[in-house]
Amino acid sequence: MATLLYRLGRASLRHRRLVAVVWLVVLVGLGIAAATLRGPTASNFTMPGTESQRAIDLLAERFPAASGATGTIAVKAPADGQLATPEGQALVKQVTQEAATLPGVVGAVDPYQSQAISPNGRYALIQVQFAGRADDVTDDQRDAYEQVGAQAEAQGWQIAPGGEVLGGEPEVGSTEALGVLVAAIVLVITFGSLVAAGMTMLNALIGVGVGMAGLYALSGTIELTSTAPILALMLGLAVGIDYSLFITSRHRQHLIEGLSPEEAVGRAVGTAGSAVVFAGATVVIALAGLAVVDIPFLTVMGLAAAGTVSIAVLVAITLAPALLGFAGHRVLPRRLRRAGSTAAAAPANGVAAGERTGPEGAEDRSGFGFRWARLVTRLRVPVILVALLGLGLLAVPAPDMRLALPDASTAAAGSPARVNNDLVREGFGPGFTGRLAVLVTSDSPQATAAAAPQVAKLVQATDGVLAVAPPQTDPTGRTALLGVIPRSGPTDEATEDLVHDIRRQVADVDGADVLLTGATAIGIDVSEKLSDALPVYLLLVVGLSILLLMLVFRSILVPVKAALGFLLTVAATFGITVAVFQEGTLAGLVGLDTPGPLVSFLPILLIGILFGLAMDYEVFLVSRMREDYVHGDTARQATINGMGHGARVVTAAALIMISVFGGFVFLDDPVIKSMGFALAAGVAIDAFVVRMTIVPAVMSLLNTAAWWIPRWLDKVLPNVDVEGEGLRTHLAEKEPANV
Repeated sequence: MATLLYRLGRASLRHRRLVAVVWLVVLVGLGIAAATLRGPTASNFTMPGTESQRAIDLLAERFPAASGATGTIAVKAPADGQLATPEGQALVKQVTQEAATLPGVVGAVDPYQSQAISPNGRYALIQVQFAGRADDVTDDQRDAYEQVGAQAEAQGWQIAPGGEVLGGEPEVGSTEALGVLVAAIVLVITFGSLVAAGMTMLNALIGVGVGMAGLYALSGTIELTSTAPILALMLGLAVGIDYSLFITSRHRQHLIEGLSPEEAVGRAVGTAGSAVVFAGATVVIALAGLAVVDIPFLTVMGLAAAGTVSIAVLVAITLAPALLGFAGHRVLPRRLRRAGSTAAAAPANGVAAGERTGPEGAEDRSGFGFRWARLVTRLRVPVILVALLGLGLLAVPAPDMRLALPDASTAAAGSPARVNNDLVREGFGPGFTGRLAVLVTSDSPQATAAAAPQVAKLVQATDGVLAVAPPQTDPTGRTALLGVIPRSGPTDEATEDLVHDIRRQVADVDGADVLLTGATAIGIDVSEKLSDALPVYLLLVVGLSILLLMLVFRSILVPVKAALGFLLTVAATFGITVAVFQEGTLAGLVGLDTPGPLVSFLPILLIGILFGLAMDYEVFLVSRMREDYVHGDTARQATINGMGHGARVVTAAALIMISVFGGFVFLDDPVIKSMGFALAAGVAIDAFVVRMTIVPAVMSLLNTAAWWIPRWLDKVLPNVDVEGEGLRTHLAEKEPANV
């Protein structure tokens, strides 16, 4: 693979104008396709095979008028008892009539008819039924709905429209640009060259532009959840910058050694590019592996992110060499451009990007990476113990993790959805924000009519139920719908217990099928299915990591050590995310005003993404250790060399990842906020604690045993040549005319 990528890198540089034009044409073409073919994103989370989803499908079939999106307008009078006055009744009826005549609305229910009036006569709830699903409601219809009751508010009343219809796509704005700006600053500091930094950033932006344009072009034919494009953008931008950084750093190293730009870029793509392809493949496999969970919205999210990562890899090994060809020696700092003769005298084993050379061209090993490696290897046992203790403390809250789909109670303070939710809770209690629905269905109207009262009685007797609405039947009389109001909120643990209790209570009803559904029940079913899939997926990812690293490093203990390090990263990341977003520890620092359960798909998504990123750093650090060990260094010295040469680049890559992911923490959407925080924390833990501290300490402790592998296994495993050993043989067989 290294030899093939070497040739690809040289060809891309020689034909750099053609390569650049091709990528620009692809970007423009997909941009036009995205603008013309883009479809709406979905905010609903379907879960085929669950009881709640079967009930939703049946509801759409038997009660089509009730299958559209719903809204709830909360009304608060200036004083208690005002809703009972003639003036108050007239005002509420006026708001109800205004809501009923909105575009896209089928009807609005008068709270006096539905008895949705609080006991103190100050709060009322107007139920609004839309014709289409929440994803079908247009921005104009949503805006008109949010403006309902303007005249009543002018008289001192509080009118707060809410409900699922207010769900919209998270907006990406200037706050995320801060992360990109920090990444650009890190690149400038790392390279010491505006040209190198700008070229790396341009390369990544073109890649993420192509990936996002392609994703939106497909959104007209596939259903994307609102978080899928954000995840794809977040991950595509981060890995795009990192992959270009790795190749550019190795290219600069070869230029410092005195190679021509074409030969330098060929070797950079052949060596660092091999690691990029391997690292990108692990991310793609892990994300595509989310399909094994068999949850459609999660599969789409994984495949969308995997697509942008694939584009980032292709851009890194083709467009990056082309842009390096345009830049020439300007990717080097000015002092190194002028020191041509000194650079040419550099040793063949190379100097890492940004490192100095000492007298007579000797490599300077006084840099931080070398000093840190020597310290860690000398104090390896205390270092390992302290690191494990620290990660263990961070992981303490992880077992208390609770999962749920987000509801309006955790929406940004001051947002319409949050104002409505708070008002409903204030006037009626938390259960009114997460109503349940029970469907009773049979083959005959008589059986349904006999079973419905029995079901209502059983549900009403269940501990935790506040009220059960009278059954409504479909036109055929074979299906009855009962509304259930719990005492607790949608994401409360008590509501989760209530859902299971109701299902147990009605399981033995004769003559009819009884199904429990509603947004709250769907969220509980989704969370439980994801929780059940989490151990299986984790086992799959850990097994995959061991197998892949065996191929790369021809070792048993190195892959096992890497997998255990990944588990430490996951546990600590889960722990700190639970502490901040669920328990509220230091929540104000991330702009979170209401802690709550983690979004149900975050843990499994986090495992897939962190797996790929952890393998990135493992490969870039340990491959250099193996390279030096194979070429005659002691195991300890090889460990120091690998850290010394890789620390600067891995540190820059991790800081860039943290900056890009951290930029999404500033979004108001709590789901995206938690995803950005967890990914940023996970990268920081994995890069700085696990890969750059525990890994060299353990490698030093294992010594030569780290590289042991049974002979039979060594013969069976294919040689993927990520380190470029085959490339070195290829270069040795030809005259180095370009040097």
